Amino acid sequence: MTERKNSMSEQRTYHNPVQRGFFPDPSVIRVGDDYYMVNSSFQYFPAIPISHSRDMVHWHIIGHAISNPEWLDLSDIRDSHGIWAPDISYADGKYYIFATLRLNADGKRGNNVMRRQLVMVADRPQGPYSKPCCLEVDDIDPSHFVEENGDRYMMIAPAVNAVPLTADSLQIAGELKRVWEGTGERCSEGPHLLKKDGYYYAMVAEGGTGYGHGINMARSRELYGPYEESPYNPVMRQSDPQAPIQRAGHGKLVQDQNGQWWCYYLCGRPNEGRYTTVGRESALDPVQWTEDGWLTINGGRGPSLEQIAPDLPECVFERNLFDDFNEEKLNLEWEFVRNPDNGCWSLTERPGYFRIWTRDGQLHEIRAKNTLLRREQELSYRAETRLEFYPDRDGEQAGLTCYYSTATYVRCALCYENGRKLRLVINRNHGEELMAEIPDIRAVPVYLRVVVEKLTRSFYYSYDGRDWLPVGVLENCIYLCDEGVPEDPKRHTGTLVGIYANNGGCGSRKPADFDYFLYED
Repeated sequence: MTERKNSMSEQRTYHNPVQRGFFPDPSVIRVGDDYYMVNSSFQYFPAIPISHSRDMVHWHIIGHAISNPEWLDLSDIRDSHGIWAPDISYADGKYYIFATLRLNADGKRGNNVMRRQLVMVADRPQGPYSKPCCLEVDDIDPSHFVEENGDRYMMIAPAVNAVPLTADSLQIAGELKRVWEGTGERCSEGPHLLKKDGYYYAMVAEGGTGYGHGINMARSRELYGPYEESPYNPVMRQSDPQAPIQRAGHGKLVQDQNGQWWCYYLCGRPNEGRYTTVGRESALDPVQWTEDGWLTINGGRGPSLEQIAPDLPECVFERNLFDDFNEEKLNLEWEFVRNPDNGCWSLTERPGYFRIWTRDGQLHEIRAKNTLLRREQELSYRAETRLEFYPDRDGEQAGLTCYYSTATYVRCALCYENGRKLRLVINRNHGEELMAEIPDIRAVPVYLRVVVEKLTRSFYYSYDGRDWLPVGVLENCIYLCDEGVPEDPKRHTGTLVGIYANNGGCGSRKPADFDYFLYED
């Protein structure tokens, strides 16, 4: 990763969100001159992306909290379950990450526990982190709070509760006790506690993660209260339904090297209506402390689109937009849907290619393996790949996919159904529909491309990478977002784009070789 630094300039500005695409529920810390962020990853693996910044605005992924598939079994986890709302902290020279593991609660694992908490520790922010310890607390959104005297707590929703921890923060040391009950708004989540100037400041997200999302605060001289609600509540909420940034809430405070306070918070950018297709993202706004010890975020004006940047040297990192698959490891932008089958993909079997062998499990099934994706980060972009795949059995398929969940996706794939074809298929809501078909595709490498312009997705193919032929145009793709299928019970992620291969149930093991993958927004 190449880092480029520029000198400070007065009144340099930035645009929100600062971490764009599917990066929800931000938790950020500063250690020295460096900033580290973690975000929810749900059913994707490796789990819990860890990002780094030096100027608070430009971020790049440096690792994942859980990259050993033996330490986190997501193989049967439903869509939008899995890892929720991680928190990163730093204490006594070590980095801690807490997170909720949201289970299916269907009794298949011997009980009906819905949620348990995971905690990992490392000597470096990028890891490697220890094998997750499990804390049996059936709530959501843990964060780590360390008192001045060294006492340690896990703060957890609903509202703000404290669970005493052992000195290493890896075990429960006492009973859960309510700290602050919140304001009474619905769906409280994301609790954090800050000690400043003799006050405990409790922060909680309320109002649900949709368009009524917001942040409320209270303070007390004592850990367990009583707490006084802030007269500035909600300290963050979008009140303009037409604004380009919505769903603002779930935040955490951080102080920069200059003493200025900031808030990172969750947000979403609507796409031609109330459709946040790229998912929930992470934004940044300044904090103002009042003379009587309260705070406002962005002066109480809600989320900003453009903002004056922190007074820090600008530090821009090179983005991973092109992968030629020449390295022995995948770059850190890639995510598998659930745990991969490591025996059915390789970067070394054919050097310079990402090879996937077809196996059972199709995109609409949880048991599907080795769907490899990266985040869509803008409302308009193009992505392409070059594929060598020669199916000869009914059901075999490999290609490009714009993927939200097992219930909703688009795939443009080479396949075999009574002959070799290129098919464009959509799944709007738990059912595939054939939208276009190109028969008699030649048995040569094929380039595949998608061009996204807001809610319209256009697909193309080529034999030489220069002359592109249309496959089909999909308009009004509102099903590829959190809000697009109201009857689907949990939709918390965002649309990703990438590659896949499977055998459609015919039992074959055939190689699909992807030469490169380009993403350009």
